[in-house]
Amino acid sequence: MNLPNKLTVLRIILVPFMIAALLIPFPHHILVAGLIFGAASITDCLDGKIARKRNLITAFGKFADPLADKILVIAAFICFVAIGWCDPVLPIMVLFREFAVTSVRLVAASKGNVVAANFWGKLKTVSQIIAIVAIFVMQYFLELCAMGIIPLNTALFAGIFFIIGEVLLWITGITAIVSGLIYILQCKEYISDC
Repeated sequence: MNLPNKLTVLRIILVPFMIAALLIPFPHHILVAGLIFGAASITDCLDGKIARKRNLITAFGKFADPLADKILVIAAFICFVAIGWCDPVLPIMVLFREFAVTSVRLVAASKGNVVAANFWGKLKTVSQIIAIVAIFVMQYFLELCAMGIIPLNTALFAGIFFIIGEVLLWITGITAIVSGLIYILQCKEYISDC
């Protein structure tokens, strides 16, 4: 297995650790979960760059890289819903998009075609990562306020951060749906005879 594919697999391996750090409360658990998410997100940036630069692009990487992105992002969104940090509508929209796109990928694969991620899929992933990192930062700030480490009014910031988080999440939701529709339209040749 080449280095880019190892980074992709590492991203998947990091997901359960992020989930555990997020859902099992301990001092600074939000920071730990956010750092794990950040490390996993960095592997997403590195694996593609290394694969292209060193000509290490593989069929496994084309398929597993976007799958690893989906696992990471959906796990974070589901945890956010479980904790009460976001409305469940967004993860449902993202899941719907991911199932639709993955279905198209599977149909293409059954016909011997591996469809790599396109610009819109990458834009969707970047917007999701930005939103998730921002939510981690805001929630950790609130945790520090609640612990008295930062002596500011938690209630005031909680309201502001909730609005910022919702706006970011809706941007990612819209980006996910638009990129999914574009992806399906670009791959209609694979599904036209189904």
